[in-house]
Amino acid sequence: MLKIDLRGKRAFVAGIGDDNGYGWAIAKALAEAGAEIIIGTWAPLLKIFTTSWNMGKFDESRKLSDGRMMEYAALYPMDAVFDQMSDVPEEVRTNKRYAELSNYAIADVAKLVAAEHGHIDILVHSLANAPEVKKNLLDTSRQGYLAAMSSSAYSFISLLSHFGPIMTPGGAAISLTYIASERAIPGYGGGMSSAKAALESDTRTLAWEAGRKWNLRVNSISAGAYQSRAAKAIGMIDDMISYAKANAPLTKDLHGEEVGHTAAFLLSPLASAITGTVLYVDNGMHAMGMSVDSASLQKHKSN
Repeated sequence: MLKIDLRGKRAFVAGIGDDNGYGWAIAKALAEAGAEIIIGTWAPLLKIFTTSWNMGKFDESRKLSDGRMMEYAALYPMDAVFDQMSDVPEEVRTNKRYAELSNYAIADVAKLVAAEHGHIDILVHSLANAPEVKKNLLDTSRQGYLAAMSSSAYSFISLLSHFGPIMTPGGAAISLTYIASERAIPGYGGGMSSAKAALESDTRTLAWEAGRKWNLRVNSISAGAYQSRAAKAIGMIDDMISYAKANAPLTKDLHGEEVGHTAAFLLSPLASAITGTVLYVDNGMHAMGMSVDSASLQKHKSN
C-alpha cells in the first residue's frame, strides 16, 4: 500500500494558535505520517496556547488514528512581521503581551531552531492578518494595506529566507492561500486579496530560487472557506461557507483534515516533482464561473 511516510522528518509549522485552523490540521496530518512537529505561535498567544494544551482543552483534537496523541517537540513564540529583534518598536517590546518574551523575530526563531534541533525538513506557513479586513479595498488605508502584505505575504519570504539554510536538501515548504487572489470576493478586504495574490506569485518565484539554491520545493494550497478562529475576523465567514456549499461541485462541508492530508502529500517524497504549484482544496469552488443559487437563475427556471 502506498503511504505517506514522514518518519525521521522534522517540521516547523508557523501560525498555530489553537486547535481549530488549517495550521493545526496540517500539523496533525504530518504527525500522523510520523513527522516531528515544532510549532511557531503568535507571540501574544503563547501563554493562552500552552495553558489550553496543558489543561487538556486540545486533547480530543490531538488524538491520532492509532490512538497516540499529537505532541510537539518545541514551541516558540514568533511574530512574523519582524525579521530581526532590532525591527521591533519599543511600544511592542514593552507591551504587556510581549514584555516577558524575547527572540520572537523570524531570524531569532530560526537561530533557536538551528541551535536546539539542528535542521528541519518541512516548513509550513499558516499565517495571515489584515487589520482592516472588513473594509472595502477602496477604503483601506496605506498602513492597513501594507500591514496585510507584510504579515500575510512577505512573512513567507522571510520564513523561507531564514529557515532555508537549515532545511535539508529535498525538503519542502508550503503556504495557504485563497481564491480571492484571482476572483473578486466582496467583503474580503483590507488588502487580503492583494496579499494572497502576492503570495501565489511569490510561490512560483520562491520555487525557482529555493529550488536552485537549497534543492527545496515550494507550493501553496488554495483552501476553501473554513470556520477557523482567524477566519471569524472577516465577519462573513458563515456566509462564505454557505455560498460555497450551495455553488461548489461538491456540496459538502470542507474539513480541515482534507487540507491537512493534501499538505502532507505535498510535503512528502510522493510529491518530489511538484513545485511552484497552487493546489486547490475547496470542493471545486474555484472551477465555477456561475453561482447556481443566484436569484436570477431561479427566476429563469421558473419561467
